[in-house]
Amino acid sequence: MYERWDEFRAWAQTASLAGAEGFDPRQLCSPVPTPRQLFAVGLNYRDHVDEVGLAHDVPVVFTKYVSSIAGPYDDIPHPGGHVDWEVELVAVIGRGGHGIREEDAWSHVAGLTIGQDISERITQHVGVTPQFSLGKSFPKFAPMGPVLVTPDELDDPDDVALETVVNGETVQSSRTSFMTSSVSRLIAQLSSITTLLPGDVIFTGTPSGVGLGMVPPRYLNVGDELVTRIEGVGELRNRIVARQGVA
Repeated sequence: MYERWDEFRAWAQTASLAGAEGFDPRQLCSPVPTPRQLFAVGLNYRDHVDEVGLAHDVPVVFTKYVSSIAGPYDDIPHPGGHVDWEVELVAVIGRGGHGIREEDAWSHVAGLTIGQDISERITQHVGVTPQFSLGKSFPKFAPMGPVLVTPDELDDPDDVALETVVNGETVQSSRTSFMTSSVSRLIAQLSSITTLLPGDVIFTGTPSGVGLGMVPPRYLNVGDELVTRIEGVGELRNRIVARQGVA
């Protein structure tokens, strides 16, 4: 669908929904189940940089592997170790390109959705340099959804509220306007190096309030309920479950 995004949008604006059938929201899967490229951005909120004690002048870019993608209501298996939460606004590319100008970037966005950048901190910090991609790519560590919202549906797509709630307690609460690099700037930065493709996913970073930054640190356990909300998009609702045997 993302390869034909302009055609799809034109159809959607005039389509008759007279024969539409209702559905259970829990049937929804990730709105982007198999992107060819999944970019993730770290240290893109100043308060998060401060809480984890890592000084960077520009956001750190890594990837979450596609096999970690999950739906908005999927259970997340606990792999052991220190499992942490990170609410993130996710931008999905509709029109690809290389060398996209910042002022044109929003025209390349198909829509926005919610992502949780689940992270296992022990794996992430093994080695001389952090293993961001491995520590953040266990099965179901990239839940997304529940829907894709086109930017025109939001009053200001550069300023929406986002939060994480663990077992009823709000642990993250911020606004995307506090990002050091906006969605449009990230698209310009990424496309100045690599070609963005239709359906590519960009996790844009998380604000403060992650478990790693708490004193003492706090992590997710089996049985915990993780609710992730973004204004104008909806919520993810994921439960942490025991990991089954590995095939």
